[in-house]
Amino acid sequence: MESHDVMREAVGDTSVKEVANEMGVSSSLIYKWCQEKGEDASGADNPLDRLLRFCEVTSSELPIQWLCEQVNAYYVENIRPGDPSDGELRVLDMTQRILKEFTDMLDTVSHSISNDGIVDKHEATLIRKEWEDLKRVGELFVLGCEMGQYGSAE
Repeated sequence: MESHDVMREAVGDTSVKEVANEMGVSSSLIYKWCQEKGEDASGADNPLDRLLRFCEVTSSELPIQWLCEQVNAYYVENIRPGDPSDGELRVLDMTQRILKEFTDMLDTVSHSISNDGIVDKHEATLIRKEWEDLKRVGELFVLGCEMGQYGSAE
């Protein structure tokens, strides 16, 4: 699905005028975001195109992770297929990543408690970040297992 298709579907049953008013942009811009762009098409770069380009330029998935968290979801990267013969090595690597993320979360919790015995809002935000990182790596590992990326279970 192309970004303009996603935008058109997201607008769905909502009025374009309502979306435009809430976002502080013109209705014509919303329509352009929902149209194909190119030499023969009248569409325009939409927020999805711009966010994708930003992630490409910065080599960072953090904006996507943040966006997922804002809609009560979490980002999990796609598993990268590998040579089944190095499955054992990749299992060890993923296990180490999971342990590192778990250690980072425990360190954050320990630091939060050690200074005054309570977890304040800022510290809770840091703990949430570490928890989200741990969930992402754990889910990536489980997906890899389910897809047979770490060698055959036969």
